[in-house]
Amino acid sequence: MNIKLITVGKLKETYLKDGIAEYTKRLSRFAKTDIIELTDEKTPEKASLTQNQQIMAKEGSRIAEKIGPRDFVIVLAIEGKQLSSEAFAKKIADVMVTGYSDITFIIGGSLGLDPMIKQRANMKMSFGLLTLPHQLMRLVLIEQIYRAFMIQQGSPYHK
Repeated sequence: MNIKLITVGKLKETYLKDGIAEYTKRLSRFAKTDIIELTDEKTPEKASLTQNQQIMAKEGSRIAEKIGPRDFVIVLAIEGKQLSSEAFAKKIADVMVTGYSDITFIIGGSLGLDPMIKQRANMKMSFGLLTLPHQLMRLVLIEQIYRAFMIQQGSPYHK
């Protein structure tokens, strides 16, 4: 199993980098994990709707280049489905047995995701109505992916 995280924007904070590195290391016993950081577009102050759409389209094109044709794609979007950790673990297990070798998670930039990326997704997922910084969301997501594998193993980690 290959897990790919495609994210828009650079991770700057050391404590987040350290946390992500730790969970990536833990996850390595279950899956090969690849984190792809894409450049975010600069958004002018008081950008128009058209400018925002153009920015999302540019970021969307960069994201699309990194998605394989046979990837099972899960985008993080506020309108996505909310899952418990157990349901998330089951979803990953189900994807693994349906012939997909790669699960690709996508975290968009500060403006969100281009509609074409959302259309490509096999699933839209939400971690709730709270707004979290994109960098922190990476840490939360990688921890939940690790937790999902631990749940599948029947590990006490989840308790």
